[in-house]
Amino acid sequence: MRSRFSSEFIFQMFALLLSIVIVHSIYVVVIRPQAAIDEAAHQVQVAENPDVVPERSVWVIVRDYEQETCFILMLWAMAILGYKWRGLFRQQALLHLDVIPIAMGESILPEDARDYARAIEALPEQQRDYIYPRALLAALRRFRVTRSVQDVSAVVDSVCETETDRLDSELALVRYIAWAIPSIGFIGTVRGIGEALGMAYKAVEGDITGVTAALGLAFNSTLIALLLSIVLMFVLYQLQLMQERLVLDANSACDRNLIQHLQTR
Repeated sequence: MRSRFSSEFIFQMFALLLSIVIVHSIYVVVIRPQAAIDEAAHQVQVAENPDVVPERSVWVIVRDYEQETCFILMLWAMAILGYKWRGLFRQQALLHLDVIPIAMGESILPEDARDYARAIEALPEQQRDYIYPRALLAALRRFRVTRSVQDVSAVVDSVCETETDRLDSELALVRYIAWAIPSIGFIGTVRGIGEALGMAYKAVEGDITGVTAALGLAFNSTLIALLLSIVLMFVLYQLQLMQERLVLDANSACDRNLIQHLQTR
């Protein structure tokens, strides 16, 4: 378990660094140069015809540092969710395997529990850490000690409940990112409004270029942050739904493949 957490932490740090490199490179090479070109074209159009209303450029909307930070966090969160999703698919696939070789109509006595437990202990270390083998192993050990089917059912429920809490707690970082993205957008809003107020004297003199640019930062950062947050929360809730289904399926598989075969005498 500790090794898995360590490898997951290393993956998260690597994903963060890779997200920073990828997003910043795209901003330096593509987005900011293109935004400068579009802004220059906009100024030329306004100079030629003050009444013209140019179309809003996507490059200008996403060019600021707050939007860049939001994209970095979004890509980082998606990488973490992808890592979780990959693990869930592997656990779901294990539910369809004969982890315990039990024939149809065969019964398991308390004296046989140790032999069946060896089949689970022989699994690769990564698979033994999955919820289904852990629940089966805990059930067999409890059955060998207590000889009670009711106790076996209770321990399976306990393992599943603990797994639900663990899976939910492991998403704490993604939830923090989902909260941080809109917050960074609001920081851009505050910064933009502050810059606009600082240029209010120019607007009084008739030059509103600086004020409009600052207000553009204020609204664009919030717009991008809220859009990214909506997408991230949708993916997060889909992952949580799949986690809940995994726990329910594991509980049902334990009942179908083990508990129904137990016999006390």
